[in-house]
Amino acid sequence: MSLETSFFRMTAAQLAAGLRKKAFSAQELCRASIERIQQLDPQINAVVVRDFERAHTEARLADEALARGEQKTLTGIPVTVKESFDLRHHATTWGLTIHSEHVAREDALAVQRLKAAGAVVLGKTNVPPALGDWQSANPIYGRTNNPYDVTRSPGGSSGGGAAAIAMGFSALEMGSDIGGSIRVPAAFCGVYGHKPSHGLLPMGGHAAGGALAAPQLLSVIGPMARSAQDLAMALDVVAGPDAESPANKVALPPPRHALLRNFRVFLLDHHPVARADRNILGALEKLADHLTREGATVARQSSLLPDLNVQWKAYQIILHTILSHRDPTVTRAPISAHDWLDQLDLQLRIRRQWHEFFRHFDIVICPAFGTSAFPHSDEMDWRNRSLDIDGEVANFGAQLGWAGIATVADLPSTATPLGLSASGLPVAVQAIGPFLDDKTTIAFAGMVGHEIEPPALAL
Repeated sequence: MSLETSFFRMTAAQLAAGLRKKAFSAQELCRASIERIQQLDPQINAVVVRDFERAHTEARLADEALARGEQKTLTGIPVTVKESFDLRHHATTWGLTIHSEHVAREDALAVQRLKAAGAVVLGKTNVPPALGDWQSANPIYGRTNNPYDVTRSPGGSSGGGAAAIAMGFSALEMGSDIGGSIRVPAAFCGVYGHKPSHGLLPMGGHAAGGALAAPQLLSVIGPMARSAQDLAMALDVVAGPDAESPANKVALPPPRHALLRNFRVFLLDHHPVARADRNILGALEKLADHLTREGATVARQSSLLPDLNVQWKAYQIILHTILSHRDPTVTRAPISAHDWLDQLDLQLRIRRQWHEFFRHFDIVICPAFGTSAFPHSDEMDWRNRSLDIDGEVANFGAQLGWAGIATVADLPSTATPLGLSASGLPVAVQAIGPFLDDKTTIAFAGMVGHEIEPPALAL
């Protein structure tokens, strides 16, 4: 049977069902995905490292497994991964020319787990240098464009992956996040993205130039997809620490609630440094109204809310210390070991405050970023880059405030598409939940988010 032309809008779960019913084969799906990338990606520049020959082999093996009645979670499903992951026989540059000659000897652990579940890996997607921007442009692979408006950013640093999902090049993407690098691209491109609880997914093979790097504070890897269901599916496949962990198994609790009316939601529309425009705040209000009509509890004030200003300062110190270690372009001076330990103590206090907060609430909804996708900028210094919020100039780097709420406390957060703005750009929010309650934020996102109209370039 032939593959439907609408495959590019199908979720991974829908594609798996089609393969199970023999509506199409894994090889047909692989060929169609590759042809789509070849035809449409010149306008977007999302899939910058292509592993098509090996993908054809993986698809053939998937069909052989299906013929034997063996279907794993991702058997035959086309996926892409962020350029920052090792993919055997390809460079892992992180957009830095100093690593352009590197060749990975083996796949990253997350990639290995995707392939073990039957995924067909088409290649890797674009990033900014050192994964340090909410754009995705670098001197090796060039610039990735937003599928909804090619003059705008797809987000970063997992921008190529979000664009690939929006364009239907692949059904799943594995990205990474330390400053909104999954959530912002997902929001800008109208797809779902999940920043997991810290330490839940293995970081092995996610280092510039294949360096042997210890797992970092704050940094995580996580999935992007066209549905919340697909996020949960990918999480089940990849979750679990590596073999070097003293506890290398994980059993996540189920979602706290199965019905929207049972959720206790806190709406957070303010931050001491970060702002949001009327489109984002309007989407939050509309969502709050919907939740109230469905019977959910929606609060806007609580004495239990951790001090966001304290969080912001701690997040900045920890983040910039990490970045100054791995990014040669960062000039900020490192802090002393004792100051570092003080920040770890503070982070623990913040985590415990959130633990108490989430005894009384299930979800926090707030902006993933203060605007929809912004225009491309050639200004690399964030101190000289501004952001237009409702016609006023706002501090660009302060948008880290929205990302940092979940990141500094190691909490899970799911970027959730809610619709298109009047200008035709995706609008989204993030749903933050308790530590290791990843399935709660994903389930909530599935209840309130929805597929938005695909970009015209994808039709």
